[in-house]
Amino acid sequence: MTSLVISSGHGLHIRGARGNPVPPYLDEVDEARRVVDRVAELLTTMGVEHFVFHDDVSTSQNENLNRIVNYHNSKTRDFDVSVHFNAYNTTSNPMGTECLYYSQSQLAGEVAQGISLAGHLTNRGPKKRTDLFFLNNTEEPAVLIEVCFVDSKADADLYRQHFEAICTSIANVISGEELPEVPPESLPVMEATGKVSWFGGPEDTGVSPSEGLAFIHEIDDAPELFLSYQPEGTTGLARRLDPCERYIAMRWDYDIYPKDELRSGGHKAKVTANGKSFLARPADWGPHESTGRICDISKGLMDELGVQTDDLVEVKFPG
Repeated sequence: MTSLVISSGHGLHIRGARGNPVPPYLDEVDEARRVVDRVAELLTTMGVEHFVFHDDVSTSQNENLNRIVNYHNSKTRDFDVSVHFNAYNTTSNPMGTECLYYSQSQLAGEVAQGISLAGHLTNRGPKKRTDLFFLNNTEEPAVLIEVCFVDSKADADLYRQHFEAICTSIANVISGEELPEVPPESLPVMEATGKVSWFGGPEDTGVSPSEGLAFIHEIDDAPELFLSYQPEGTTGLARRLDPCERYIAMRWDYDIYPKDELRSGGHKAKVTANGKSFLARPADWGPHESTGRICDISKGLMDELGVQTDDLVEVKFPG
């Protein structure tokens, strides 16, 4: 059985890449830790022996590099994995994923390809590096993953949207195992036709700056639905929704469609208008019956469907 050590790059006090936007699209240290922790959870599910390390102590780059490598070398394992995020220049264009190696070209290639396919990211492939302290000083075969670019808006959006798939791909490739697919439980089908409007995001002044959502309580419940920053003057999740993402609110019957099921994202609603259909993730309860509308959707989805407030749409859930 494979055994490995997986660590996040840099450290709590030795910050990595953040890019030029303020606030940044992604923060390397925060996101690397998030990826490592989720991959570790998946490895536990697989029964794969692994060790996790985050550096919360070091105050210099030299100390940080040595502390990470020393932890890896202190464990009996088959190979080592370090998770990083890349940076270059601020751009809205896609940049992609790559995996660095000293001697493990095949594994690095498989990791890069897996992340690319899972995250719909450009595959920059495996890259041989002979100048990196981590790859040069770990005593077992090692790879250093550059998940995507923190200063590419396109990469950041894809990463947030496909976070779970990216982590699953990493876990599958580095373990040599594969997580079994668990099909979502079947739910009764609801179909409705009626008027639509939009909600959510910084411009939705119909909700208070502090208003939350009915069943999504944390960013991590559905990270792909949210902006990477809290809009100025707001604190609630409703105003932090990314209007470019596809989400929907309906008057869900929680006895039939439990909050936990809606929050999981395992089922999506099919929204149809003008001969076009898109899948939208449940995000909230509403609209109120007094509006005469059957659903609220994101502004971006309204634009994609070519509809305006009070136009008719068809909704099927699950779609």
